[in-house]
Amino acid sequence: MMSGTSLDGIDLVYVEFNKYSKWDFTILKAQTFEYDDTWREKLRNLVTASMDDLKTIDSDYTHYIAHVINEFIETNNIEYVDAICSHGHTALHQPQNKLTYQIGNKSILADLTKNTVVCNFRVQDVELGGQGAPLVPIGDELLFPEYDFCLNLGGFANISTKIDDERIAYDICPVNIVLNHYIKTIGFDYDDKGKMASSGEVNHSLLNKLNDLDFYKRSYPKSLGLEWVNTNIFPLINSYNMEIKDVLRTFIEHIAVQISVEINKKNKASVLVSGGGVYNEFLISSINHLTKNRIVIPSKNIIEFKEALIFAFLGVLRLRNEVNTLKSVTGAVKNHSSGKIFAIKIN
Repeated sequence: MMSGTSLDGIDLVYVEFNKYSKWDFTILKAQTFEYDDTWREKLRNLVTASMDDLKTIDSDYTHYIAHVINEFIETNNIEYVDAICSHGHTALHQPQNKLTYQIGNKSILADLTKNTVVCNFRVQDVELGGQGAPLVPIGDELLFPEYDFCLNLGGFANISTKIDDERIAYDICPVNIVLNHYIKTIGFDYDDKGKMASSGEVNHSLLNKLNDLDFYKRSYPKSLGLEWVNTNIFPLINSYNMEIKDVLRTFIEHIAVQISVEINKKNKASVLVSGGGVYNEFLISSINHLTKNRIVIPSKNIIEFKEALIFAFLGVLRLRNEVNTLKSVTGAVKNHSSGKIFAIKIN
């Protein structure tokens, strides 16, 4: 179960894993449960909520996702589950302050779903001095080893690759968390295929200032959160008082520039691209325009559910007490097997 910063909804996959000479997987069922306006608004404003309010929302959200999970299991006639592996939803992510908080991962989730739950994958890594993100690269390493880069275009763009036989990964820049924010101001949930962005013009002054932000000068490991966007991106864009189509066009160019910088570090590379941003055809064409590397668009299930798939895999590795979090990716002091395991209470 995965919920990301783009607030598209709750992604659920029912997946079977096998390990022979290497790991293999089959996605048996996959479904997204869209948030209603009430939940979308609550989740959008988590970073400004007090800790007391967060605890209340956490409890409510845990009950909510339990209902969604139970509905998914019942609707799809799923009879056997080893475990429910939950990312929850990120409320706060401030690794520099040794703080990360995902709501929806309370122990009661096991009782409400009547299944073992593996969750809270980020907390231990932050305690060990890591960024707590990104966590998907262990799945890139073991489930998609044939690609030079795995690029996800969700609320943020993040990427993983191998350098000197070591997996590294990091957030690149915001994507849908910014694009969707501005398109919503004129009544749309998203920019269909990037059509509105393609009709705008690049503001080169804004583009230069975006590309000059300090985050892009830092080396990995590094990660982004909504707080950073609220502080650094929105005020900068808003200071220009531009038409929405020009905001979108300029920010698409910014995304394409930042992604091309990363994927052009290797020649003749293959780049597996997943996440909702794949459907923004103008964004994909803008990236293609700035690279000679091969952009690979996978099946619909991988595009939309790769992160949910890999969080299921993180749970499998945790249940086997095998490494699921890499210090080379997060900056933690050691590789480790992260996540809380909650069993059903037996009265």
